[in-house]
Amino acid sequence: MGSERVEGAVAQPFPQIEPYAHGLLEVGDGNRIYWETSGNPAGKPALVVHGGPGSGGSRRARKTFDPSVYRTIMFDQRGCGESVPHASDPNVDMAHNTTEHLIADMERLREHLGVEKWLLYGGSWGSTLILAYAERYPERVSEIILVSVTMTRPEETDWLYHGVARFLPAQWEAFRNALPEGERDGNLVAAYSRLMNNADPAVREQAARDWCAWEDAVISHESLGNPGAYSSKPDAALLAFVRICTHYFANNAWLPDGQLLRDAPKLAGIPGVLIHGRLDLSTPLQTAWQLAQVWPEADLKVIDDSGHTGSPTMQATILEAVARFGR
Repeated sequence: MGSERVEGAVAQPFPQIEPYAHGLLEVGDGNRIYWETSGNPAGKPALVVHGGPGSGGSRRARKTFDPSVYRTIMFDQRGCGESVPHASDPNVDMAHNTTEHLIADMERLREHLGVEKWLLYGGSWGSTLILAYAERYPERVSEIILVSVTMTRPEETDWLYHGVARFLPAQWEAFRNALPEGERDGNLVAAYSRLMNNADPAVREQAARDWCAWEDAVISHESLGNPGAYSSKPDAALLAFVRICTHYFANNAWLPDGQLLRDAPKLAGIPGVLIHGRLDLSTPLQTAWQLAQVWPEADLKVIDDSGHTGSPTMQATILEAVARFGR
């Protein structure tokens, strides 16, 4: 275990490339998940696990991996991106969209692509899903790179949708008051989840915009990152993102409180890098620090100028970690 402050770094992403293969994988319950592979077909397998939950994979992530070294695998989790059916459709049943389903989807994708072991890379919600998968299948994981680390514990969700209000009281009051009057004093996440399943499309659309306005408020200070990232999503993507987010967070991601931290000893022997911004209000540094204390092979790199959505220094640190494991 190591901890290191990173104050400045210079590295450049690789040129954008197109996938050499892609498809829709049947994963059961009527779901098909989009996947793609790019780079070197005989290279080191690396799986990109997107955040959200429900954001869909950013195709820009291909630029993080040296295409001569890595076989880069991307997929869209159930209900979002190019996976079908899409959660923006209110008729899509969310009962078959849980953390357990996503873990099984990842393992099915590994088998489908004939991968023995893969590096796992992802951030925010992606780090929660990576930890859940790696603790279930440690023998299938070669290395792990986590960015803006979360474990989706109840305390973390409560911080993001209640606690951080002390920094943004006016914006949080707007977030809270956008709910029906009888819903404002309980579990705000569960209340928004109910709105996202309302029969009236206007209600769903307004709830999604109100939710993303709050998410954007929390990252609004991140001038080196991507302020406004949530509300800028296209309409269908925004609806799916908020519907899936609220579904997962209202159910504590179906993870027993503290499970991922308790089970971190199962990661023994897997090299890891944890990259976290000191200015991250969404997911404060404490979570990454706690994980580093119980995962001896993980190096914690704290990026002083970064929040949740990154900075040039964070991007360079990610590129260096990816290059390190590709050697």
